[in-house]
Amino acid sequence: MGSTAQMNPAQLNAIARASIKAKAVKMTQQIFAQTYGAAANASNVALTQPVINIIPRNVGLIRGFWVKAVATFNNQSGGTATLTDFAGSNIFSLVQFNDLNNNTRISTPGWHIGMINSIRARRPFGASLVKSTGEDDQVNYGSNWPVAQAAATIGTGTQGAVTFWYYIPLAYSDDDLRGSVYANVVNATMQLNLSLNQNATVTTGTDSTTAVYTAATPGTCWFSQLAVTVYQEYFDQLPVGPGGVLLPVLDLATIYELKQTTVTAVVAAQDFPVQYANFRDFLSTIAVYVNTGATGARGVGADINYWALQSANFTNIWKKEPNLIALQTRNHLQTDMPPGCYYFSSREKPISTVQYGNMQLVLNAITAGAGAYAFIAYEDFALVQTLSMAGSLAAS
Repeated sequence: MGSTAQMNPAQLNAIARASIKAKAVKMTQQIFAQTYGAAANASNVALTQPVINIIPRNVGLIRGFWVKAVATFNNQSGGTATLTDFAGSNIFSLVQFNDLNNNTRISTPGWHIGMINSIRARRPFGASLVKSTGEDDQVNYGSNWPVAQAAATIGTGTQGAVTFWYYIPLAYSDDDLRGSVYANVVNATMQLNLSLNQNATVTTGTDSTTAVYTAATPGTCWFSQLAVTVYQEYFDQLPVGPGGVLLPVLDLATIYELKQTTVTAVVAAQDFPVQYANFRDFLSTIAVYVNTGATGARGVGADINYWALQSANFTNIWKKEPNLIALQTRNHLQTDMPPGCYYFSSREKPISTVQYGNMQLVLNAITAGAGAYAFIAYEDFALVQTLSMAGSLAAS
């Protein structure tokens, strides 16, 4: 092999990445633990700290954060509170990470983080198989540990706990360090902000897409306590070369983004395009279609004709009926996503809005009632130096 002076940046990045994985120490350390109580007893959300600000440690090459949220719900509504489809993933309405250069890398709801975690794991994140009577093994394998749990219902005058884990990734994966942050600096700070859901309980029969529970009178069903624990995952004792610390420069120049937007004014039986922002490589898109905003109706295919990916010259890269999308998702996750949720993977061939220019995700709905809308959540790569020139996410 020739000298490093003869290598291109991609080769140098690959050498640095391999050296880090081989020689650096993988660290996981608790950096935050706090319990918040209620400020009052008759409010939908009455915690004293609606936005939790965590300052990561300026050490090593950061890969991501483990966040544990344990929320206690107090139900004084006069009726039973019932867990929603998105359950504990909605404890946080917004997860935001600002890096050392004040770039917002992550700005998305908790449910998107939860779904990305499941997609990365290729199964429901943190879930365990439940031992059934059909198994003949004598060892007590199954769902034994209280890792992730939630009370399906909370009776009136009682409390119930919801425990949910999030992994907030900065690096793309264990083997691919694109997006990681080199934190051995003293002149800048990062911020991880967790916004507590201000509408964690909604009225039964209304739109519960962003809620944890439904109740007859949600104003008397509230968070009475929230415990948050955060662990920082990073590489320490990085390898050192003749020029100093060996760093994967291309990986550090890449931002791994998780962002979400909301589009409205969907019309039945008409193509509704959602523009992909420029200067990015999109790895996946998750859409949540609510066909009637007032009641929060989310279907399992009967409310949509098709989804399509369309280029600037109106060529359909693909055009799929809902059941085909569900089949492909089931083959990836081994299960279905909640009703109304659609996962579009483009990992093998990212949607590059640098290469192709205008690209659109097209929704053609059968049903689009009053207040119909869609959440569109993105996972993508972007280069740091091009973000200032890039367009914002689509919204309507």
